Amino acid sequence: MRFTSEQHLEDGVLEREFTLGEIPGTLWTTPGSAPAPLLLMPHNNGLPKADPRLVARGRHAAARGYAVASIDAAGCGERPRSAAAEQARAELRRAMRAGEPVDEIFESFIGPLVENAAPEWRTTLDALLELPEVGGPVGYAGGWTALGIRLAVTEPRIVAAGFFAGGYVPRAQREEARQVTVPLLFLLQWDDEGNPRQRALDLFDAFGSKEKTLHANLGGHLGTPAFEAEDAGRFYDRHLK
Repeated sequence: MRFTSEQHLEDGVLEREFTLGEIPGTLWTTPGSAPAPLLLMPHNNGLPKADPRLVARGRHAAARGYAVASIDAAGCGERPRSAAAEQARAELRRAMRAGEPVDEIFESFIGPLVENAAPEWRTTLDALLELPEVGGPVGYAGGWTALGIRLAVTEPRIVAAGFFAGGYVPRAQREEARQVTVPLLFLLQWDDEGNPRQRALDLFDAFGSKEKTLHANLGGHLGTPAFEAEDAGRFYDRHLK
């Protein structure tokens, strides 16, 4: 891991850009504190790690005493996308304009994104835990639910997870959800335009965790209330501190 820049922010948080091979990432920490528990903060496919909403969440969690990391996984942000993924995105836009079913198109490119991103996140986790300012345990705090399911099932160092119900979850991850056993916080926007409510409720029901909490709020995809950040903070405090 090589740090390429650093910036001391006015809230006391240190923001550092890094590269790990071909993987670009950002790490937010609070300098001077003991080794901090780590939050992995993946973003929905296609968004860059510099997305303002993601940065705000990272800074908020770091100010609360966590080390927070985000990367642009393969095919995300400014990293090259495969020709197949670009074709699928174009077909998705066409189908949505025409009002046609889109589930099979989502399957065709989100499934491979998860398969490619999960190993890169495990590589990043290995490198982060070697840093003196980063300790354990590890939590998942990402908007990319499908990836979070895969990591929660395959990565034993993750001990708690927070998911957003706003993204498409492929069939493979819907099946894997039954193997998720870590404490879980699931955020659902009741009127999300792109995610059928019943599908999200069925996914929550499928999770195998003995401790799982559903927070449902009125509003569309981007309408998650600001107070959910504080509730999520208390959830991670219970399980990571």
